[in-house]
Amino acid sequence: MTVYRYIDRPSPFSAEGAAAKPIHAVTPADLEAGKFDAAALAWAKAAGFKAEAGALLLVPDGKGDIGSALFGLGNDPSEAPFITGRLSKLLPPGDWRVETPALSPGQLALGYGLGTYGFNRYKPEKPKDVRLSIPASVDAADIERQLAGVFLARDLVNVPTNEMGPVELEAAFRALGEHYGATVTSVVGEDLLAQNFPLVHTVGRASVSPPRLLELRWGQKSHPRVTLVGKGVCFDTGGLDIKGAANMALMKKDMGGAANVMGLALMIMDAGLKVELQVLVPAVENSISGNAFRPGDIYKSRKGVTVQIDNTDAEGRLILADALAYADETPPDLMVDMSTLTGAARVALGTELAPYFTDDEALASKLMEAGRAEADPMWRLPLWMGYDKDIRSRAADITNAPSGGMAGAITAALFLKRFVTATKSWVHFDIYAWVLAEKPHAPVGGEAFAIRALYKVIRDMAAK
Repeated sequence: MTVYRYIDRPSPFSAEGAAAKPIHAVTPADLEAGKFDAAALAWAKAAGFKAEAGALLLVPDGKGDIGSALFGLGNDPSEAPFITGRLSKLLPPGDWRVETPALSPGQLALGYGLGTYGFNRYKPEKPKDVRLSIPASVDAADIERQLAGVFLARDLVNVPTNEMGPVELEAAFRALGEHYGATVTSVVGEDLLAQNFPLVHTVGRASVSPPRLLELRWGQKSHPRVTLVGKGVCFDTGGLDIKGAANMALMKKDMGGAANVMGLALMIMDAGLKVELQVLVPAVENSISGNAFRPGDIYKSRKGVTVQIDNTDAEGRLILADALAYADETPPDLMVDMSTLTGAARVALGTELAPYFTDDEALASKLMEAGRAEADPMWRLPLWMGYDKDIRSRAADITNAPSGGMAGAITAALFLKRFVTATKSWVHFDIYAWVLAEKPHAPVGGEAFAIRALYKVIRDMAAK
């Protein structure tokens, strides 16, 4: 079965072969030591090539054609593990192979592949016919599925809400599931109330596109069960506590949690991991109309916990609460939720680190190790129970928006924790899902956070 792609793209790789032109990926120290072809070294010295990170120098073959290339890695290649993403933009058409001991072949190929991404749905561009030859020692199929998962997450976030509302997100969700033979169901509109998902209904009822809970099931019940929950707010006006224009501009990315768990699910299913997979996406649009939920309203959640609405712009935790409670009724071996939940997480860790919260010390350690191994950075923040008092409400069990504004990422995580009481291994990711400034391996736009590291953790779990 071919790997699933939301937008069809040609493979950035070619089979290993002698026809590919060599790229000497070098550090300044390599230049000094002359650790490559003498003719290329002479050309580099003549051209003043310094091997700065991401610099490319084309080397003639003496016959009027390009014979090879030099690519700079900088002084410490570990600081930019996916610097090879620049190659897809800089190289002329043709087949190329990289020769370097400084980067592992798998990391090199993944970086290159990530750098080939472009979102051209509304402004088509002819792709450059540049292909990288990767050695047989690299698991090309695994590289391709990781790229497909990351690209799916990027694509879904990048599509604007007029073409990625709850209806369209469900269509993308179903297409992914159908590709891998999964069972996909949805609970839509007033049926959410009948089937006890009141908070999902509350947040999404003001939109012309009815709210829904999407569910995917795949794999055998005899295998360890993994549940992925993704926040699917396809657009967030802030509700009656309306956002300002600047803060609303990027709110098409508020379904980034859903996009990321779908990308992770792709990797799991494509690899055929021995897990029983459940994916839950509450998909809504937080809109404004006469039936929008209001500040001061109190609603009973699926779990029976009553929630006072003190800010309609703190809607993501509401829809996640019902989804998490539903998943927790039949506790999985591992539950992961991902969401673009709080600005406080960005204040704490910026836009490049994925904050995560868990009480499972073993899982926390595995995630940090996988993040380092896969160059998929994340950092653990505490589920500090000393702040649990801040989410209490006088009129209801809890509030969705504690006053004071302190420790906002932590109090949001503690809110979610109230709905996960039976599952022993749960982790909450508060991700940004966006790249603000272009990187060698990622353009400005939607981005996958932590899913390559999570894929490794789940793959290791499935292999036991």
